[in-house]
Amino acid sequence: MTKIKEINLEYGSPTVDTAVRNMVSQLGTCKGQGYKAVILVHGYGSSGVGGGIRTAVRNKLRESSLSGIVRSCCGGEQWYEKKKELLSICGQLTEYQRKIDGNQGVTVVILK
Repeated sequence: MTKIKEINLEYGSPTVDTAVRNMVSQLGTCKGQGYKAVILVHGYGSSGVGGGIRTAVRNKLRESSLSGIVRSCCGGEQWYEKKKELLSICGQLTEYQRKIDGNQGVTVVILK
């Protein structure tokens, strides 16, 4: 059975830096524990243009420093376009589609 974990980066109202450090740490732990996918819950932010945690998380996921951990990722708003590709890697994400599809407050990460 494929392992998928949901991580709430908003819990406890952390600073942006703390949330990003938490994400990096937890992604490494998840990879080591054999998880195939992680659903990051970071919220969208109240500004109407995307919050600081969301922006920082997505920027960090694109950095080469995570290339040994992250195989692929996409925001909930991109799910419709990328779901075929991501489901071919981790089919059990179908169980989470309602939570992901169109949700700008989540990011799906496929681990290496």
